[in-house]
Amino acid sequence: MNRLLTPALVILVILLMLASILIGPAAVPVGDSLAALIRGDGGPLTLVMRELRLPRAVLAATIGAGLGLSGAVMQGYLRNPLAEPGLLGVSGAAALGAVLALQTGLAAAMALALPLSGLAGAFTAVLVLALLAGPSGGALTLILAGIGVSALSGAGLALVLNLSPDPFAAQEIVFWLMGSLADRSWSHVALALPFIVVGCAVLLTQAQALSALTLGEEAAASMGVNLGRLRVVVLLGTAAVVGASTAVAGSIGFIGLMVPHILRRVTRGNPARLLPVSALGGAALLLAADIAVRLILPGRDLKLGVLLAILGAPFFLMLILRTRFAQNA
Repeated sequence: MNRLLTPALVILVILLMLASILIGPAAVPVGDSLAALIRGDGGPLTLVMRELRLPRAVLAATIGAGLGLSGAVMQGYLRNPLAEPGLLGVSGAAALGAVLALQTGLAAAMALALPLSGLAGAFTAVLVLALLAGPSGGALTLILAGIGVSALSGAGLALVLNLSPDPFAAQEIVFWLMGSLADRSWSHVALALPFIVVGCAVLLTQAQALSALTLGEEAAASMGVNLGRLRVVVLLGTAAVVGASTAVAGSIGFIGLMVPHILRRVTRGNPARLLPVSALGGAALLLAADIAVRLILPGRDLKLGVLLAILGAPFFLMLILRTRFAQNA
């Protein structure tokens, strides 16, 4: 089963990417769509396929992979199956940075102000976390610091919405916070892709350290794991992935919670196996969800973050109940 899991997920991601590119509101034959994508004639269909659907599919696969991987890393580092990237407040801080760009008018004045502000918010959160947790703070200290950063970011978002003098700007902020990949272009891909790829590469290098950490911090330290370095790498890698994802797609949650938990039993909880398949599983889940929002209520613009929250919230509650029953058993 383990040997077949990775090839099966790779094939699934490829098929979902192809479906994401071909599915849209216009009933265009598959052959015509593929011809416009591959050969192109400079017509409207070629523009739609190459400039709208293809970057959207690339972003969905990339962001999903990053969120799935960072969720697996966070659960391994904090040794908590209920952990996910938003636990440290990085996604909330990235959202606050982007919202401030919308509110101040920077997003309208400069095309990339919105994603750049989101990235700035994410890395600011990492700096605050490092200062709050201190050089020797453990996982619990980091969680508490993350809760504080998340609460502060939430308060900032509420304050911006409360003081917004323009109802149209407030509506735009709310829609952006719901998360979406609609109308994304290659400029968004060019901005987010380097940060997500570098962040994922950095996180994947920590698979052996996370495997040692399953035995406890003292055992990991005795095996040569530098816990301080591990924490810095996890924070920076997660910030790069989550910050870039939130900056271009808004708030998209629960992928980092659901995917690693679903795949953990198949990989027997081994981080060296879990991390890469979580990336593939995250890409598949976000691609499937992005296809679903185009098929469900196509005329009502169902937001991607809303659909994932509808799926993820019951899953989270189920995990809490299962954890409680396991402790009482």
